[in-house]
Amino acid sequence: MDPLSDVLSDLRADAVVTGRFTFGAPWSLRKPALDGAPFRMAMGEPFYLIVAGMTPVRVEPGDCVLLPHGHEHVMCSSLDEPPVVFEEMMSAQGIEPRLDTPLAFRAGGDGPVSDLYTGVVMFRDRVRNPLLASLPPVIHIRAGDPAVPALLTNTIAGFIEASMQRGAGWRVVVARLADVLFVQILRAYLEASGSASTHWLRGMTDPQLGRAIASMHEAPQRPWTVEQLAAIAGMSRSKFCLRFRDLVGESPMTYLTTHRMYLAAERLSGASARISDVAEAVGYASEKAFTRAFRRCYGLPPREYLRSCELGH
Repeated sequence: MDPLSDVLSDLRADAVVTGRFTFGAPWSLRKPALDGAPFRMAMGEPFYLIVAGMTPVRVEPGDCVLLPHGHEHVMCSSLDEPPVVFEEMMSAQGIEPRLDTPLAFRAGGDGPVSDLYTGVVMFRDRVRNPLLASLPPVIHIRAGDPAVPALLTNTIAGFIEASMQRGAGWRVVVARLADVLFVQILRAYLEASGSASTHWLRGMTDPQLGRAIASMHEAPQRPWTVEQLAAIAGMSRSKFCLRFRDLVGESPMTYLTTHRMYLAAERLSGASARISDVAEAVGYASEKAFTRAFRRCYGLPPREYLRSCELGH
């Protein structure tokens, strides 16, 4: 079993908004926080991407930048150029952006041109999915990194161009392509970040920890113990716990509980879910114990969560 594939298979794009922006220097654009994961790539002149509290990222031609949590950010040709709010820039050009229509426009000055391929991927499970929660605010994939597939740049450009053409069934096609592209970006990130990356994705790619994590994913209902998981990993209990915390950032049992609650939330959001059945499916013989664990994770008991899901439908 490949645990990374297991988690990625749950991550499906509900919708994708794409665009191609042509900016002549000098230019600076402020994008507000988004309920999605925007990615940016430019050909032509490099540009800067700035998220508050972080070092500005210089995006070279062919690089890709992903903002998994949709943070507000500024894109600009120069760090000293004052930004224009996106909505104001659109209004000045008489453009009303629509979520169901790819956006193309030109702005800025008469200087060197940056041609931005841009998109925003919306996921229905963005809040609950542990994959997105574990990612940093900005992921910068450098085109020249030997760990990054050479086809990634062409894939992104082709994805945007396909959306701009709006052929028959383009919304479905673009959403499916976005799933593939998102996985490619994450794989490139993992390959490029190497051992410097410390979160649960690294644990999944570790040969020993990966076996234990795969077992938890394959049978979350089992009454796992640390000793059993350490044996699967082929490690002593102490070394297993230490390595798990170093790479994943939490203890094996905390990880298991978080994963179980994610699965429980998935089941509760389905039609005709019964709390007792959900509790049993994720390894809780007692509905009371399950309710306590769920409340700690999501801030409300499963019955209220189920009710909110039913109202949402």
